[in-house]
Amino acid sequence: MVATNSDRLITMSVQGNIVSPGYPGIPAVPHQIDHDGRPRLLPSLGGIVYNVRLGDSVYGWAGDNIEPGIAIKAPDGAANQALNVFACVGNEAVAMSGNAKGAKGVVTGKSGRFAEHVIISFPHAALEQMAIGDKIIVRARGVAMSIQGFPGVHLKSFGPQLFDAMRIEENDAKLTVPVKAIVPPELVGAGAGLGSEGGAICIQSMDHNALSKFGLDSLRLGDIVAISDLDSAWGHGYRKGGVSIGVVSSTDSIKAGYGPGVTLLMTAPAGEIDPMVVDRMNLEDLLGIRWEGDE
Repeated sequence: MVATNSDRLITMSVQGNIVSPGYPGIPAVPHQIDHDGRPRLLPSLGGIVYNVRLGDSVYGWAGDNIEPGIAIKAPDGAANQALNVFACVGNEAVAMSGNAKGAKGVVTGKSGRFAEHVIISFPHAALEQMAIGDKIIVRARGVAMSIQGFPGVHLKSFGPQLFDAMRIEENDAKLTVPVKAIVPPELVGAGAGLGSEGGAICIQSMDHNALSKFGLDSLRLGDIVAISDLDSAWGHGYRKGGVSIGVVSSTDSIKAGYGPGVTLLMTAPAGEIDPMVVDRMNLEDLLGIRWEGDE
């Protein structure tokens, strides 16, 4: 196991409210144009999602970039920026208001049209009691985590509990990181060119043959993946030899240039990460997330 500074990290609360899905008002048309030029009207970002859960396939849903569980956002812009940056995958979340008050969940990713949502998995029984606007606290821990001896590797949105569970090892001056699949740079889509402290970067899914070729056609929500030739140290951009690691956090999309959303966990612009494809690299297994009563 590699050593980190996790014993010196700050644990602090950040808060958001369950956010409603939204569409532009008249005269804007709410339909989205799919990659074949057809107008489609589908559920999309935000809300409380009851039937798409961690561990489910990212493909085949009658929806667009669905965020499983709940999506939260702080009403104030500055507070939401803090929520989006400080909340880390694997952090505990607690419902602080509403009929599900006291229920506990886990941060599983980030998303949103403008990278403004934090995605949280809760037991189904809690989801049934929740309402739009309920307050959710995240016990944020992970920002400023670093790996001893690897100053060129940047960690982002990476909770220490998840880091430990992934059993990352040092081999020949590189970090061997277990992943479910490796995404080639030509499939990197929406999110490239944007900041890397929150939000997601999409795996383009227009070309089903390419998805099959690279073993991406069986991806599930919560899978850990590597993206080759991607430097996400100060924003997402192509860099030959760079490697980034993330977690699949939202479902497929009908739009050209879009697809399953990946929340960044770590990046090595100079290639100090050596991804190793193995089975069962999903948040369900890594964090032992088995909600009682969930199917």
